[in-house]
Amino acid sequence: ALLALSFPVGGAQAQGQQAQAQPGVQEVERYVNSIRTLQARFVQSNPNGSVVQGTLYIRKPGRMRFEYDAPSKLKIVADGTQVTMWDPTTKDFGQWPIGWTAASFLVKEPLQLSGDLTVESVKREASGLLALTLVQTRKPQEGKVIVRVSENPMQLRGWTILDNRGNKVDVTLTDLRTGTQLADSLFKYDGPDAGQILRGGNRN
Repeated sequence: ALLALSFPVGGAQAQGQQAQAQPGVQEVERYVNSIRTLQARFVQSNPNGSVVQGTLYIRKPGRMRFEYDAPSKLKIVADGTQVTMWDPTTKDFGQWPIGWTAASFLVKEPLQLSGDLTVESVKREASGLLALTLVQTRKPQEGKVIVRVSENPMQLRGWTILDNRGNKVDVTLTDLRTGTQLADSLFKYDGPDAGQILRGGNRN
């Protein structure tokens, strides 16, 4: 699942202290912290070769929703404290504290690219995008994310989640809009509760 990958990474803290001083890191931090709400289309490429798309909604602090286009029925919703994933087709279900997820950088308030998060590297890709590799300083095994932004003006363009077995999930954003009003209902989980799951129920 998009938010549930975990991956051990070593030696991040010293590298991150060096990366924090590199040009672009503080600019990215200020840009992400300036976003209060965000809506964008996304295309997600999965390790098995499948490609899905949908709409991403973010409202800080702590709220996000990945609304996948049909035929996928996967839902991923963060309500400010936890992330819930539910797929009515496969009956896959999971819940995690939002801080445990690899994509928590999207809704962290404030985002600090030092301390809790470590910038492992900063690179300019062939596409011209600035790519920052992030890990959690105290729990590097919980996530490694490459965040990509364009510049002049700065805009979030997507990210890559990597695991320690070489699996990769790529997310590319288009039609990005910030500062729009987003309804509370977008960030309320609307799938079955745990009791319904155990009974085999499904109201979707």
